[in-house]
Amino acid sequence: MKKYFLKIGLFSFILSLSGCGVYNFSGADIGTAQSFQVNFFQNYADQSPGSTIVPSLDRDFTLALQDLINNLTSLSLTGSNGDLLYEGEIVEYRVTPMTATADQLTAQNRLTMSVNVRFYNKTKEDVDFEQRFSFFFDFDATASLTSIQSAAHEEIFDRITQDIFNASLGNW
Repeated sequence: MKKYFLKIGLFSFILSLSGCGVYNFSGADIGTAQSFQVNFFQNYADQSPGSTIVPSLDRDFTLALQDLINNLTSLSLTGSNGDLLYEGEIVEYRVTPMTATADQLTAQNRLTMSVNVRFYNKTKEDVDFEQRFSFFFDFDATASLTSIQSAAHEEIFDRITQDIFNASLGNW
């Protein structure tokens, strides 16, 4: 009797998945797309006044976005003619003082990064968009940018790439 219910339960589970299309744990709606392409995100932030120059920022961000999409979907990464195309540029990377002490000294700084993204979906063109994504990392003013950069980039990249993923493929 136990085996009978186990077989019915397993059959019901498989049947329910087949009616839902492609099943994944990220909630990504990839539709009929099979590949994605992430073009190099050029760093234009270093050209604006007050911006900080970080030589590998553009490469690191591009790789972070590729890795996230690759890890959360079954799509294949391609260098050209992808069904889904991500492109854009880093438009802001700036450190600004946030809070002051009683002595009028900076107590906390904020590193802010903003990325302009254009997303194109060849299989469902009504979801194409251009949007700006931004996030920040607060740190103690006594710390140098180079000392917090790794942790800051990890947190900022995680948040921005997840926001881009949700805007382009999130099935919410």
